[in-house]
Amino acid sequence: MNSIEISVNNRAFLFGDAVQVHFFVRNGDLIFSEDCYFFLMASMRKMRMKIPLTYTLEAIEKLLNHEIKEKKLQNAFLHFLVFRGENSKGDLTKSEVGYHIQILEKPNDLLSISGLVEMDFIKEITVNTNFLSSIYTHSTENIYAEIYAKDNDLGEAILLNKDKRIARSTFGNLLFLEQKTIKIPKQSEGAYISPLLERFVTFVHQNQLATIEEAELSAFESQKADEILLISDAKGIFGVSKIRNKNFENQQFTEMLQCWKQAMW
Repeated sequence: MNSIEISVNNRAFLFGDAVQVHFFVRNGDLIFSEDCYFFLMASMRKMRMKIPLTYTLEAIEKLLNHEIKEKKLQNAFLHFLVFRGENSKGDLTKSEVGYHIQILEKPNDLLSISGLVEMDFIKEITVNTNFLSSIYTHSTENIYAEIYAKDNDLGEAILLNKDKRIARSTFGNLLFLEQKTIKIPKQSEGAYISPLLERFVTFVHQNQLATIEEAELSAFESQKADEILLISDAKGIFGVSKIRNKNFENQQFTEMLQCWKQAMW
């Protein structure tokens, strides 16, 4: 696998013509790599990128393990960006692709709650709900929401879809715990596909820790929840401490995450 040299004429820079998938390093080991790899392949197909024969699971694992060993990573997110290269004939479907790896190291176990965030809704913009909305591509909505959150002293912002239902946060997905049921916005509502989220909810379901329900959630649902968890493939896992005037605990989600970690030893 070879990376294309990045220039100012790069299509990722000029047009956002790229997809991004996040790989996870825990205690010095690459975890969930197969899930992340198949998400990468699906994302590239959705963007109609030419997938090189060299982009095998084994090749990408070898590449990422080299980064882990060389940089002595313990707990980190590997942001794997694949972009379409230039094509002098203008046929984008035949353009070669390249990649860029960005590393976000974490001081603690990435399967633990990294911190608490206060959130609120953005009303000025909405997110799309088409089949591209579930993958990580260039998003002006995310840029606006990130700045909005910063300007309003929020840790994160909640984005709604055109029907004014909860889609996701700026960087991840939200889980709403009410009694023993965890409600998650459907992907058709504008939520991201998330290997990290899918692994967690599968564990919770298989061990009967809670009932999992994919749902269409109004903004009011956030005020009914007992606890809210934010899972971001890009940044980690966070407890939601407050939305508007309601404060939330994170005891039950903390216990579920602890059980998940213990099962992975």
